Amino acid sequence: MASGAPPDYYAILEISDTATTQQIRDAYKKAALKTHPDRVAGDSPERAERTRKFQLVNDAYFTLSDATRRRDYDAQRRFFKSTSNTPQDPFAEDVPPEGSTGTGQSAYSWAWNFFTNKSAGQNPPEDRQQTENQQFEDVFEEMMREEGMAEDGTNRPTTKFWSMLGGVSGGALGFIVANVPGMVAGAVAGNRLGAIRDSKGKSVYAVFQELPADDRARLLSQLAAKVFSHVVSV
Repeated sequence: MASGAPPDYYAILEISDTATTQQIRDAYKKAALKTHPDRVAGDSPERAERTRKFQLVNDAYFTLSDATRRRDYDAQRRFFKSTSNTPQDPFAEDVPPEGSTGTGQSAYSWAWNFFTNKSAGQNPPEDRQQTENQQFEDVFEEMMREEGMAEDGTNRPTTKFWSMLGGVSGGALGFIVANVPGMVAGAVAGNRLGAIRDSKGKSVYAVFQELPADDRARLLSQLAAKVFSHVVSV
């Protein structure tokens, strides 16, 4: 789907085409956590499909979070509307053209190819993988920061906030999954995430990426549970 009718990015994020910027951001948080490949083991047969969906979610956010890109995308949707058969599954994709290769701009990424071509000779988008990481890092840090704010939104986390949150939330998730043994393992993983932040000044996302796959999966699952319970669907 390098050209032609664009995917339904609104459906991918489960929002209406009149959604506000904040609604788009909230929807991205939910969709990114739901499809993130780190939610499953590295050797899981689900990982490839999760990665593809996560990339589409990022394409959707990349497109709709920017007013100019969203306007251009909406124009393309209107142009192709009369000739396009919208699939029931918004994540359904056409088969990539024969001979296409993985170059950081996947053949099924309509957004990446469209906006790269559009910006030719100007300021092309950054590497796709880098952009995806930056987008997810941004909302990941935001979601973790929100956990340390008071209800009025004025208080920032204390210097030991990340250690406490990591230990408590990791322990709670672990207890749910595997009772006492899981509680211990979850607390250790979560506390490590926070403690490194406190002592070394690294961002939470940077520490998250350094954790073992099982620990990343636990933390993403716990964070997803919080987001799904607090963000209202639109």
